[in-house]
Amino acid sequence: MIAWPGTPFPLGATWDGRGTNFSVFSENADGVHLCVFDDEGSETQIELAERTGFNWHGYVPGVGPGQRYGYRMHGPYAPHDGHRFSPSKLLVDPYAKAIDGEVVWDRANVFPYLWRGTPDDDLEPDLADDADAVPKSVVVDPSFDWESDALPRIPWSDTIIYETHVKGFTKLHPGLPEHLRGTYAGLASDEAIAYLAALGVTAVELLPVHHFVDEHHLVVRGLRNYWGYSSIGYLAPHARYSATGSRGEQVREFKGMVKALHRAGIEVILDVVYNHTGEGNHLGPTLSFRGIDNASYYRLVPDDPRLYMDFTGTGNSLNPVHPSVLRLIMDSLRYWVLECHVDGFRFDLAAALAREFYEVDRLGAFFDTIHQDPVLSQVKLIAEPWDLGPGGYQVGNFPVLWTEWNGRYRDELRDFWRGLGHGAELARRLSGSADLYQHDGRRPFASINFVTCHDGFTLRDLVSYDSKHNDANLEDNRDGSDDNRSWNCGVEGPTDDREVNELRARQQRNFLMSLLLSIGVPMVLSGDESGRTQRGNNNAYCQDNELSWLSWSLDDEASELLEFTRKLIAFRKEHPVFRRVWFLTGDQTMGSGLPDAWWFRPDGRRMTRRDWELPECRTLGVFLNGREIRRRTSQGEQMTDDSFLLLLNADAQEVAFQLPARRFGRIWEVELTTGAHPEAPRALRARESLPLVPRSLVVLRRLA
Repeated sequence: MIAWPGTPFPLGATWDGRGTNFSVFSENADGVHLCVFDDEGSETQIELAERTGFNWHGYVPGVGPGQRYGYRMHGPYAPHDGHRFSPSKLLVDPYAKAIDGEVVWDRANVFPYLWRGTPDDDLEPDLADDADAVPKSVVVDPSFDWESDALPRIPWSDTIIYETHVKGFTKLHPGLPEHLRGTYAGLASDEAIAYLAALGVTAVELLPVHHFVDEHHLVVRGLRNYWGYSSIGYLAPHARYSATGSRGEQVREFKGMVKALHRAGIEVILDVVYNHTGEGNHLGPTLSFRGIDNASYYRLVPDDPRLYMDFTGTGNSLNPVHPSVLRLIMDSLRYWVLECHVDGFRFDLAAALAREFYEVDRLGAFFDTIHQDPVLSQVKLIAEPWDLGPGGYQVGNFPVLWTEWNGRYRDELRDFWRGLGHGAELARRLSGSADLYQHDGRRPFASINFVTCHDGFTLRDLVSYDSKHNDANLEDNRDGSDDNRSWNCGVEGPTDDREVNELRARQQRNFLMSLLLSIGVPMVLSGDESGRTQRGNNNAYCQDNELSWLSWSLDDEASELLEFTRKLIAFRKEHPVFRRVWFLTGDQTMGSGLPDAWWFRPDGRRMTRRDWELPECRTLGVFLNGREIRRRTSQGEQMTDDSFLLLLNADAQEVAFQLPARRFGRIWEVELTTGAHPEAPRALRARESLPLVPRSLVVLRRLA
């Protein structure tokens, strides 16, 4: 079989109805063979003799959707020079839009060298063919009937994010047929969407769905990569989440999921991993990028290009400084927006992408390219604003257009409610973290507020364990963070102690209410709304089982917490006073006669500088003025709302809180509370004393 010349762009496999154009980038290869496979696995090699601007290309008539293929690259195997070409190793197309199969580690040697267990194994190449063990790229039919689908474009200030996992969310759902559980189709089901709609969230943030691999060290221990942070295909939806097939069907199923969620008014945000791949360090396998052009795709140690710069803790870092690697990232992002209609992205370890050479550069090429792009600059952009390299903690330092996972918010809320934090820090976080985001013109919604996420304890475990319990990961409990800022409320793990369990339930409510009433964008971890536990495992990345999956069997306590969370979300959506688009000033600008916010100490007087500096500042209140919102409706009308008083007591003792003077409100009523206040009258008057139970939060609405 002979390839026609074809065209260098677009990269990847492009079907035109009569045949397919193939194009792959490699600056340093000497030659390229396209390998196509029939249904029995027989391979046919086709030379791509045309090379334009480092893109090797050819057109093959008669090849169409469902065709499996890969590449074999010819060139030097010279690790000390940064080159690791090996034509005996079949390679996944970096631009594949579908990938079929998994790495079968015991079927052939996918490492480019003979494994002997020494540090220098990679210096001697292995010539054994590995095609039987490697996933195959697939030609796809891009057509799909989107009907009238369009991105919902929910404003950031109105967004409520639900971080979840395609498989874990529905794998145990009793109302779904077995074959739909844990799939894109399962997440698109009426049952799943009804749950999300009833909860009230406006966006799902999905853990990685780019096609990824299970690392060798996990497979030999009988584990899998559950989270998916080992990408090998940046344009391909992970095939294992497909109920309908892996020969391109997964693409159509993914699009159907997005379409169904959009129909319910729910946006889709993808957690994307452009900072590293699943190929590991210099002793890792050759699956795609390493064999296609190692020296271009990866950041290599300048004075020893055999080794990799590792800002990610995974063994390698992609090289976005190289124009063709940056193009791959941008082409991938645009594909998911334009062809798959996703609404935004959360960038894993985003600081690694901002390293131009070594330092993190907030004005680097990566940001410039996104900011000028007419597509990508218009979608939701979320940074995980750190990596594991020197100077990698960059909370508050990303440029305009970007929001950030606010790690300071997480840490300081955890400290406050376990009694080790400080009221001044809490006040900054509840108010939108102006100290982090206001200096460069960003708004409160630059802060993605969260208490828990996939990485760490669940909310229930945060109040049930002082220490991690990761034995199931088979790493002798060495993995996972030791800085959890958790508190077990007096007993480690499950207990029958009624008082401890009541305190844990109240603490979960405290965290959820604080989160959902904070200014900024709240993110809720899937399952926290119903008390999901991982039994103290704070690093369940390899637990593809019931430890990680969402449980749909709820006891009374879980059902009560779920109903409480639904009520909180509905309350936030009803009241724009908690969804501000400008930072609080402590002044009035709308003529209401009162400031937009005012902080109080327990005697009902204004917090002074001395009060803020007191180390025992753990009980405080804040007045939020519904007549000073500084936000307009889409029709240009000024938004107004009720005014509220939030009273927070993180002390271990009951505190009597005296309501402020009449000018802030003559009559108040209890709207929400995390603790029981049966003795509180329905109406409370100015300067009246309200007892706050230990570690509780009360929301009062002004009646007059």
